[in-house]
Amino acid sequence: VWKYIASCWNQDGDPVELLKIADKVSRFRQCLKENPTFLQEKVKTYFKDNPHRLTLSMSPEEDYHDKQAKMEAEKLGKKVNALSEEEKTQIFEKGLELMALQSKPQDTSCLPALQVSDIEPKIPFTVLETTLAADEIPVQYCAQPTNGVVYFRAVSSLNTLPEELKPYVPLFCNVITKMGCGALDYREQAQKMELKTGGMSVSPHIIPDDSHLDVYEQGVLFSSLCLDRNLQDMMHLWSEIFNNPRFEEEEHFRVLVKKTAQELSNGIPDCGHLYASIRASKNLTPSGELQEMFSGMDQVKLMKRIAEMSDIKPILRKLPRIKKYLLNSDNIRCSVNAAPQQITEATKEVEKFIKGIARSKKERKPVRPHKSSEVKPVGSEILTGLQITRKLVNDPTFKPCQMKTHFVLPFPVNYVGECIRTVPYTAADYASLRILARLMTAKFLHREIREKGGAYGGGAKLSHNGIFTFYSYRDPNSLATLKTFEKAVEWAKSGEFTQQDINEAKLAVFAAVDAPIAPSDKGMDHFLYGISDEMKQSHREQLFAVNTSHLLLFSCRYLAVGKSTRGQAVLGPENADITKDPSWVKR
Repeated sequence: VWKYIASCWNQDGDPVELLKIADKVSRFRQCLKENPTFLQEKVKTYFKDNPHRLTLSMSPEEDYHDKQAKMEAEKLGKKVNALSEEEKTQIFEKGLELMALQSKPQDTSCLPALQVSDIEPKIPFTVLETTLAADEIPVQYCAQPTNGVVYFRAVSSLNTLPEELKPYVPLFCNVITKMGCGALDYREQAQKMELKTGGMSVSPHIIPDDSHLDVYEQGVLFSSLCLDRNLQDMMHLWSEIFNNPRFEEEEHFRVLVKKTAQELSNGIPDCGHLYASIRASKNLTPSGELQEMFSGMDQVKLMKRIAEMSDIKPILRKLPRIKKYLLNSDNIRCSVNAAPQQITEATKEVEKFIKGIARSKKERKPVRPHKSSEVKPVGSEILTGLQITRKLVNDPTFKPCQMKTHFVLPFPVNYVGECIRTVPYTAADYASLRILARLMTAKFLHREIREKGGAYGGGAKLSHNGIFTFYSYRDPNSLATLKTFEKAVEWAKSGEFTQQDINEAKLAVFAAVDAPIAPSDKGMDHFLYGISDEMKQSHREQLFAVNTSHLLLFSCRYLAVGKSTRGQAVLGPENADITKDPSWVKR
């Protein structure tokens, strides 16, 4: 909100007046009523006929980085050659002084701070109601003060989708709401969505089980929101997308493919550490391979290959096949967050939607014979009615294995990830590892990787899937950073931290655990991830109970070299040391 009001406030405007959005909307509607061409006139005045403009064109230069490196080397050489021996000695001593200062612990006792005892010991439980739509589809309702907005979500299972179609699921998700549906072409569909909704999106949904690392849910998440008066229109759009998606616009599909491929490629410099982490965890859990396929470098390379294809028809023909398995009511569950007075109307619309979408005529089974599906009920906090169930996948033949991957990319810096298989969310040790990740980040990794190593950032984190991740971001080092990760474990094992350090780590973790949850997201941990408020409360109590002995024990048990299966990945420039090491796979 502050970003929205800052500009006006800085110019002596009234920030309170700016927040009265309902008044502004009413005034806007009145202006449109009085003058139907109100918007057109504003566009003409401020855009079409506005002489105050600047046009800036930018063109890429292929050898830009080489020129920059050469200029920097020449500049550095001139400065070094101009130094006297005395000045060189002085700079060297200053460098040693800086290293000593960076290694010296800072006295933070003078700063005001919260205490762990200030944290609330219990969390408020969310009231949820689950009913069956069309007598068989579970729908979770959460009544919240959503200020006239209705939030709808649905998850459809991928369990029956053939394996050869799975790599194309992210592409399917990206285009299914942009290709047109029913009587609407893609332009009309986009206009309708903008007019009647706050957005409609589809994305892959790969969620590990909360109590088993080798069990996971694979599906697709449908999300949308709208004003309560537009609920019928929004659900009708979903019905048309499910029943009558249009796949005949080949040229528009090609544009969407190229746009997606370009966005993925452009996103690597900003998200390189995430790509490295996804790759490093690929072979640690059964869901890791799917995460790499959907969200990792494999997906970036696949989209690049598709974007370069002269004939894109074979890819376009895969979309109706994927639709047949995903866009039906066979393996779906839904969720609605809305104001209490809107729940009744929302129930009717969801029921109508479920009854209106297609149902498969034959029973489909999971496509891999060695994979089994299980239905797992999700226990809940204050849950009335039925329970949400998730159809999980279990691969009894899976064996975690180690892998080192180096993606050679035209970057001057590295993105480094190292992942270690540990324990699931509900395990008693999970809380200690979560505190340990925060402790190592704040008290060791930040200093060693950023302050001394020169990287933009780095640290450790424990994900919900039980993968403990070390990472660095825009890092001039690669193998040296992996050594730093090892040193971080040795630092933790030696107990070179105080009770105050542990308390600060707990406060940082609780800041994330207790972050405010918007009314739109209440109950979503339960619906999407299977994490109930009882589980959260149990995890909370385990976080409070973490002590020095736990941290020492679990750093040895899980993080020490040779104790757990781990993977490593580096995205960055050519590296002679990595090339000489046969244990690394070069991509």
